[in-house]
Amino acid sequence: MDKARKIFGNDIPGRVYRKAVRTKEKFIRKYGDDSEEVYHLSAVPAPAIGKTLGVKNIVITEKNGVSFDDKSLIIGNIRMGFGHYRISMAIASAARAMGYDPYWFDLHSFSQATCGKIISSQNDLYSMGSRLSQKSWLFNRLVWEPLNSEGFRRLSYNAGDQKTSELMTAVYRDLPRDIPFVATHVWPAQAAVHAGLTRVVNAVPDNWPMALHLSEGAVHTVQTPSAYIGYRALRGMGGKRQLRPMSGEDVVYTGHYVDHELVENIERDCAARNERALTGKPRRWLMSVGGAGAQKEIFVTVIRKLLPEIKKGRAVLLINVGDHARVWHELVREVPQMKAFLSEHFDDFSETERFCREAENGEINGIHAFCHSDIFAAVYSTNLLMRVSDVLITKPSELSFYPVPKLMIKRVGGHEAWGAVRSAEVGDGTYECTTPAETAAMLDLIQNNGDIIAKMCSNILTAKQAGVYDGAYRAVELAVKGKAGAQT
Repeated sequence: MDKARKIFGNDIPGRVYRKAVRTKEKFIRKYGDDSEEVYHLSAVPAPAIGKTLGVKNIVITEKNGVSFDDKSLIIGNIRMGFGHYRISMAIASAARAMGYDPYWFDLHSFSQATCGKIISSQNDLYSMGSRLSQKSWLFNRLVWEPLNSEGFRRLSYNAGDQKTSELMTAVYRDLPRDIPFVATHVWPAQAAVHAGLTRVVNAVPDNWPMALHLSEGAVHTVQTPSAYIGYRALRGMGGKRQLRPMSGEDVVYTGHYVDHELVENIERDCAARNERALTGKPRRWLMSVGGAGAQKEIFVTVIRKLLPEIKKGRAVLLINVGDHARVWHELVREVPQMKAFLSEHFDDFSETERFCREAENGEINGIHAFCHSDIFAAVYSTNLLMRVSDVLITKPSELSFYPVPKLMIKRVGGHEAWGAVRSAEVGDGTYECTTPAETAAMLDLIQNNGDIIAKMCSNILTAKQAGVYDGAYRAVELAVKGKAGAQT
């Protein structure tokens, strides 16, 4: 069945289908059609997380150099921002803890294949839109917010993606049809289904149901009860048209996708935060810079607001700029006063690991900046730093779902707003602070009132007992065994 003509029993209008076909043809003219090509695969240890999580990175080679067994699990992903890589690391961590061997299958990294070329161009467009949305109020209001909250929500958008993902199947040829496959972006999920894989889990991100994330033929996992209801009903995806709903076999509520080492240490890490708050030790703030540095104004406000507290030894600031070295240099130019307190940890992941081990049981002070050109180290550094931090400052993206107290800053795209809603309802984070002034006020409140961190930690412990943070384990279970242990 042509999955762009009918989606979960809902017919797609002819004009929409024809547009989807034209989009596919446009990509063929621009990037070629390699559906008859034979790409062989090999596996090498993944940077940074290869040793820690046992992850092997799949690469294209001249001959097939990888053999899979009944303990192998493929994690299909793309690099588009940090969020999808972050979910992939959570799945890999859970799989490793459950006795499986995770293989990293990044369509974006296959640059010689049509899939890699298409995804690279789309990623460039998305990054440009994210940055422009933070610079232009008019563009954000009239284009970016509506596109991310409503444009991506319609079934018509999914029809276009389904046709395009038909061009991404060539790299799947060496994969066994029955291998467990967990996708952390919809394109790898759609392509896996088109390629004939039979055990595909589509790990849906965010907390705002959108047709963008639909991959019929896969089992869809969602992180929240509201997302479950929204996807079952295909809420708002047909405009004014009432749609046939998804079945309970197609969508499963699993809980938040969180790495095993973070879930396993929740009690220990929360106890350390409470002890620091009660004994008057410096408040440890972690600022994760995403969106290609799109929120620089807010980051500058945070740094300037914390500088007096850092000078007094009442606060410590940890800044992970990922692989955005340019953004870091811009921040230093904006706030040169922080140089007196600054230590840089750049492109040495083993040194970042050492810093976190020492911070877990020792004292730290000043400002510490982290930047890694390797994407694996860039993303996973935040995981390490979260465990030794008291409060994470982040936009309401995938980090909204992590078990650490959070100060939520302004979103980049309307779909992210619901990540902050979820965190505020669970009680492990604030509501979305939409302006620099509101962010500064919330920072003041948390800096000077340790009971807020203690309350968030209490809510994290309650949520853990309820299984809220077990989504990665359950996604793996669905891929390898069916729906055993999942919450519906």
